[in-house]
Amino acid sequence: MGVINKDLKLGNRDRMIRTCLNRDIDRQPFWFMFGPWYETVDRWKTEGMKTDDEWRAVAGFDEGFASLQVNLGFCPTFEWELLETDGEKRKVRDERGITLVEFPGHASIPEYLEYPIKTREDWEVIKRERLNPDSPERIPEDWHKSIQSAKEKDAAIQVGRYPYGLFGTLRDFMGAEELLIAFYDDPELIREMMDYLTDFWIAIYERVLKDVQIDHIHIWEDMSGKNGPLISPAMFKEFMTPNYKKIVEFAKRNNIQVVSVDTDGNMDVMMPLLEESGINLVLPFEVQAGCDVVEIKKNYPGICLLGGIDKRQLTMGRSEIDKELDRINELYLSSGYIPMLDHLIHPEISYENYLYFIEKLKLKIGL
Repeated sequence: MGVINKDLKLGNRDRMIRTCLNRDIDRQPFWFMFGPWYETVDRWKTEGMKTDDEWRAVAGFDEGFASLQVNLGFCPTFEWELLETDGEKRKVRDERGITLVEFPGHASIPEYLEYPIKTREDWEVIKRERLNPDSPERIPEDWHKSIQSAKEKDAAIQVGRYPYGLFGTLRDFMGAEELLIAFYDDPELIREMMDYLTDFWIAIYERVLKDVQIDHIHIWEDMSGKNGPLISPAMFKEFMTPNYKKIVEFAKRNNIQVVSVDTDGNMDVMMPLLEESGINLVLPFEVQAGCDVVEIKKNYPGICLLGGIDKRQLTMGRSEIDKELDRINELYLSSGYIPMLDHLIHPEISYENYLYFIEKLKLKIGL
């Protein structure tokens, strides 16, 4: 495991990559993948925050990873359509082709009604009409400008983001219940979709590599809850491990050094399979789901962990914040860990507590 060596004097990109690879670093990165909810920003603006982005500016975060906004999903997307509204809620079909009921102005989970793929025929149409990796529109008009901006900031380059992952994307295609049933009723369709998506994303990554070196491939899954993952380790190994290995092998061939998996909930039983697949960064380790980053790091020292600080403690007083930061004291002493809250900053957290947390966390990592 890498150690803290203040004589190294690393830049942001090197520090991020070396941390993820468990190599010696000058200090841990100070960077959050998750920011506040919209409602949190609204609250903070009543508590003294002057602009929507001040929470980031006052913290003085590192640049961290710069996520390039290449389109890894439907192209073209479905056309957003308002189907019904009563003023408080509205029924829409969104850009993913999902029909849902949402509550504008609230961060509540929508009510999902219908998904775009119900049959193999639906999949064939979607694949043919919306999942061509060579669609020119996948690369945004400001592509070269965004790449240049990331380089000037010394950011590590990331591709992959919400909502793109093997389980995560299929859940958006079919719905969670329908997907889980299909693992039993139509496993060949699930295997075909996962295999296709893997090759599809790799083809897009190859396009990106023509213009810029990728440092980090991010896979979003959100496939777990408090009681563990929604599929068994055996299913994971059968359907997902081969494709994870294919992505990791592609990364190695192209000097892409970090491959991460993001899933909420408790993934303890899947950690050996992630390690076997070659994943070297995992997040966000929700404490309320029973995750303990100190224990996980002991068991999987070769995997970099991001997150694991209980956001709920920021709703309490300063002593609770101090105790939560002290709880993981041993993790600040080495590489292979990026300290961050275990998910988005919710609106029960005051701006004062957030600022206090930032101040204390910076002291922990030597800033």
